Amino acid sequence: MSDKFSKVNFNDYKPLRDVIFEALREAIIIGELKPGERLMEIQLSEKMGVSRTPVREAIRKLELEGFVDMIPRRGAQVADLSNKQIADVLEVRASLDGLATQLASLRITPEELVALKNVQEQFRVCVDKENIQGAIKKDTEFHDIIYSASRNERLVTILSNLREQVHRFRVMYIKDIGSLRTLVDEHDEILHAIENKDIERGNTAAQDHIHNQEARIISTISSANSGANSGSNSGAKSGAYK
Repeated sequence: MSDKFSKVNFNDYKPLRDVIFEALREAIIIGELKPGERLMEIQLSEKMGVSRTPVREAIRKLELEGFVDMIPRRGAQVADLSNKQIADVLEVRASLDGLATQLASLRITPEELVALKNVQEQFRVCVDKENIQGAIKKDTEFHDIIYSASRNERLVTILSNLREQVHRFRVMYIKDIGSLRTLVDEHDEILHAIENKDIERGNTAAQDHIHNQEARIISTISSANSGANSGSNSGAKSGAYK
């Protein structure tokens, strides 16, 4: 388990369970904690220098948000990334992104529209320069502006939670610059719909954007699993001939 947990900053006013929750969630999202890896309360509490109670509470919250599974007689472990889980999350997000884009088309301010255009241009520049981390950041900002422009706080909260889960999936395929170039075109379509207050086009473009992500993510995971299985079988065959 990563040593980063011994460096968690507790010098703020958040409850311990929230600080631990955020540290563990980040580690899961960026892949430091792998799918299937066990989260042991004693080990985590010792590394972080806290009691087991806030660690247990943080793990429980991670379970509620879909980052952790509780396995009988085994305990907590990082949730696997199955095609079904990915489809479930993105199916919900597609509908809600469509709704957010529809509402933003009606409610966005001129200042927000300018900001959206600026962020999209920055996103395009990051992609052209193959600055993947910058592109991920600008992609997030692009959607944040749309969510905010919807003027529906409950919708924003739900989408923010879903995005944290989706981020686990995105980091697996967004390293491909070709995928990023496709995202630029999809963002343009959404932006044009919002600018022209075209509700139907915005809803369709936003949902297509998420469904396309789903297809790319599942394809990436399937290819990775296929490669791993191929390597495993190859190793087993070579071992048989030794």
